[in-house]
Amino acid sequence: MIFTPILAAAAEASASATSTIPTTGTSMVAPMALIIVMIFFALLFDFLNGFHDAANSIATIVATRVLTPSAAVAWAAFFNFVAAFIFGTKVASTISGDLVDNKLIDIYVVFGGLMGAIIWNIITWWLGLPTSSSHALVGGLGGAAVAKSGLAALKWGGWKLVLLGIVLAPLLGFLIGAINMILVSWMVRRQSPHKVDVVFRKLQLVSAALYSLGHGGNDAQKTMGIIVMLLSTAGMSQWTHANPNSPMNAFHLFGAEHNVAWWIILTCHAAIALGTMFGGWRIVKTLGHSITRLQPVGGFCAESAAAMAIFGFTKIRGIPISTTHAITGAILGVGTTRGMRSVRWIWGQRILMAWVLTIPCAAFMSAITYGIVHWTIEPFMK
Repeated sequence: MIFTPILAAAAEASASATSTIPTTGTSMVAPMALIIVMIFFALLFDFLNGFHDAANSIATIVATRVLTPSAAVAWAAFFNFVAAFIFGTKVASTISGDLVDNKLIDIYVVFGGLMGAIIWNIITWWLGLPTSSSHALVGGLGGAAVAKSGLAALKWGGWKLVLLGIVLAPLLGFLIGAINMILVSWMVRRQSPHKVDVVFRKLQLVSAALYSLGHGGNDAQKTMGIIVMLLSTAGMSQWTHANPNSPMNAFHLFGAEHNVAWWIILTCHAAIALGTMFGGWRIVKTLGHSITRLQPVGGFCAESAAAMAIFGFTKIRGIPISTTHAITGAILGVGTTRGMRSVRWIWGQRILMAWVLTIPCAAFMSAITYGIVHWTIEPFMK
């Protein structure tokens, strides 16, 4: 069972936290209950992230008929979870400490940001638009923070990283996808189409796994960062620290540093994996069929290009990029190598519009949500 390690991590967290969290007195009951509810909503966002972005992980492999949809989502979900042991927690640190001044926010800001992102994700899922869950989250967090404390609440250094990711993720995906397709086409130019198809059907299993690893490694960390921020602003930061004596540290693979408690890491990866299992079939159609027609060789080139871009952003600097941007740019790059008319650019225009709208729309919704929470729930918690 891929989720078995969660039980050990949860038990460890419970044992270490028992002595630090008061269990008596009515004053702690409501705040603790509220924290638990907010963590639930954070994990709900993580689940919806996997649900919303599942199509990105499996669209090409389903469109090329390498795997059935059910087998593809199981394949993607497994590698979304395995990413917990490979990428460390640099992106989580960016989310929790580099975007908003935690001294100027409270738990209601975090909740407002989450709800705005969830609402925007549901709207774009219903419309079948592969927008960015990541940018919905950072936009929501920023909107709620500004609603409480004004622009002073934003750390502009961290936002520069986000804006850099907005520009570079699709651009790198496009360029690497096109380069991959050109190189592979040249390498197999003397092979029969049937042989190429057979080989790349097998290789696409690898590229889909790599993309899913990158997706889980970058996107699950965003929810980790939100939970860390939530507990820190609630004065419960002792729950967020990594235990240097944890037996789970034996699973630090490829030199990954995990500075977040294992119960948070594993819970977030489990949530995004479960979301992936349920899938987002509306967006599969957009990515797998509506942008361009893909063969196994094209699917391999697109997935490997997106994986390369995501791995770089996640491991090198911990930039919370949009994995949706990366894979969409890569598909466009692969399609363009067959000629400009091979790509249905109207979908690129629609997706670009959704990308441009995501941060301000999520910010607006989160500001409203924060206002509602501030005037209704917060007074009863004092």
